[in-house]
Amino acid sequence: MVKKCLSRMSGKLSRTVLRRGKGSNPFPLVDYTSQKVMEYLCENHIRQSFSRVGKPGDNAWSESFFANLKKEAVHWRHFKTREEARQGIFAYIEGFYNTRRIQKRLDYLSPIQWLRRWEDEHLLVVA
Repeated sequence: MVKKCLSRMSGKLSRTVLRRGKGSNPFPLVDYTSQKVMEYLCENHIRQSFSRVGKPGDNAWSESFFANLKKEAVHWRHFKTREEARQGIFAYIEGFYNTRRIQKRLDYLSPIQWLRRWEDEHLLVVA
């Protein structure tokens, strides 16, 4: 079932991370870990986001991001179409979250500001 859903999105999944929440997910965990699904994900360059057994902090970044996305951009809006939802979520991520939303864990910088600072400090210029 998971593979079938993903195959419908063929060509639209570059840089995708597949995340399975523990809430009201309609697919059992075994669907996400089957050999066929794992092969499909690998062939299509899709990363999986799983916590290791007994290590719930592995996915803290993902859980935090999706919690913020839902609180700040989804729950208070009613999208009339999927395209409207896609555009609204894209605008939130690219127009606010990555560029202007400061985060304590990033020394009170936005993700883009933090990444630029990190690159300035760690990358060597090669001529």
